[in-house]
Amino acid sequence: MKFMHLSDLHLGKRVNEFSMFEDQDYILKKILTIIQEEKPDGVLIAGDVYDKSIPSVEAVGLLDDFLKELAKAHIQTFIISGNHDSPERLAFAAELIEPSGIHISPAYDGKVRPISMQDDYGTVNIYMLPFVRPAHVRSVFPKENTESYTEAIRTAISHMEIHEEKRNLLITHQFVTGAQRCESEEISVGGTDNVDASVFQAFDYVALGHIHGPQHMGRESIRYCGTPLKYSFSEAGHHKSVTVLELREKGNLKIRTVDLLPLHDMRELKGTYEELTNRKNYEGTAVDDYLHITLTDEEDILDAIGKLRVIYPNLMKLDYDNQRTRENTVITTADDIKQKTPLELVQDFYEQQNNQAMDKEQTAFVSGLIEEIWEGNT
Repeated sequence: MKFMHLSDLHLGKRVNEFSMFEDQDYILKKILTIIQEEKPDGVLIAGDVYDKSIPSVEAVGLLDDFLKELAKAHIQTFIISGNHDSPERLAFAAELIEPSGIHISPAYDGKVRPISMQDDYGTVNIYMLPFVRPAHVRSVFPKENTESYTEAIRTAISHMEIHEEKRNLLITHQFVTGAQRCESEEISVGGTDNVDASVFQAFDYVALGHIHGPQHMGRESIRYCGTPLKYSFSEAGHHKSVTVLELREKGNLKIRTVDLLPLHDMRELKGTYEELTNRKNYEGTAVDDYLHITLTDEEDILDAIGKLRVIYPNLMKLDYDNQRTRENTVITTADDIKQKTPLELVQDFYEQQNNQAMDKEQTAFVSGLIEEIWEGNT
């Protein structure tokens, strides 16, 4: 039996105030093309379907169009809520649409019953455990140990009816200890959301959501598929993909990935303003990618972001890497501040801010300005 593992669509997301609507629409259509080619028996969507608990109209439309195509293709689709989703809103009318093959987990109530599928090797049981915190599990099982995330998930799993002689698949949305995070993920203070991978021992495959970089945890079959798009510049070096798994007889599992190429990539460029605006340096490159540009000029360029967007329209972030920004100095008040002239105070302030002294032209300008101000006050 073949499944495709997706997660963290974050429909409706904005990155550095840029809407990802066009990119998400494009990548969902690419995923549908891959589904047509791969012909999986099921699609697993492991949470964070939306970027906000109350999604925008556009985001709901994207999911609606995507699910309609999966239903038309008669592909069983399994969806859980993540920490960005409202489980109640996501599961609205879930029972009504279930006959179309779209299965959405309800808000956690302690009852996680498997959905069974059959192939030549027997039964595959799919369990859907949405994102839960210890408090959610404790409210259902108050007498059990649910202090930590690990114990909470262990408790939730212990109350599932799991027949280990059969092939069992779990879809869940948690941070498994040791996973490599990205800047675009929601992080709990102190790492208190850690779940130990040992709690998933009973499952042949665990389709994880929450972490944006594709990776496996402990064993190959406990896996994050990652986001279909890059949502921060910490992901600039990632290769996005969908995960395809094939379950044959018990213990025989094949896992591979299919690359996803975005409408706009996310890249980082570094150099002087002159280098980055030289036609020879950018001709033939994808100038409409989402960019983080770091300028190395010692002097700030007036309206640099506006000027650079003439060439790079999707410039998201601009900063500087030069002597001033590399050296960190602490600005303190001098004990002899009253003994210094106004010019000396300005010179000190400039040097502390910029890690270099004022030049002759700047000194002459400030000196003249101070004289004008003093003359105006006398």
